Amino acid sequence: MTSTPSATLPFRVTDLGTLVVMPWSGEAPDGGDMPYLLAYSLGDTAEGPEGTARAVARLLSDNGMAVGGVVDGAERPSLPFTLLVESGAAVLNMPGLNAQCRPPGEWLAAVEQRGYAYLVLTCRAWPEATPGQAVTPEALAAFAGAEETLTAAAHIVLPARRLRG
Repeated sequence: MTSTPSATLPFRVTDLGTLVVMPWSGEAPDGGDMPYLLAYSLGDTAEGPEGTARAVARLLSDNGMAVGGVVDGAERPSLPFTLLVESGAAVLNMPGLNAQCRPPGEWLAAVEQRGYAYLVLTCRAWPEATPGQAVTPEALAAFAGAEETLTAAAHIVLPARRLRG
């Protein structure tokens, strides 16, 4: 008996579950403030955190990025991930979806100074950090700085674009 290989199923944005983008800034090795964006799923699909982890990994691989890799968006102008910073808001555009957030003033100042933000798009779900609920700096540092979060992520330097007037 022979079997035919199953066809690759198309990527479905809904497989990501609720995707959250959280801005923060912190001291970089050069002593200046670095604007960071952490993007993660809540793991809230029928397949749970394991399913959303596969979906985030698929979103990355379908767009030429690898979990654990670092991509400089300035060197890849065709990168399908972009960042728009305008009127006090940050909009992260990804294939099939976008996310908007209102970063704090220090983040906006850091992105203005540097001209880019550092995106950590992780496959690791963080179900406890739901939109509208306060996240303590300690909880953010514990999750964002955890080896499990960082090694399960693509790291993308995203140039900050602005609307032209």
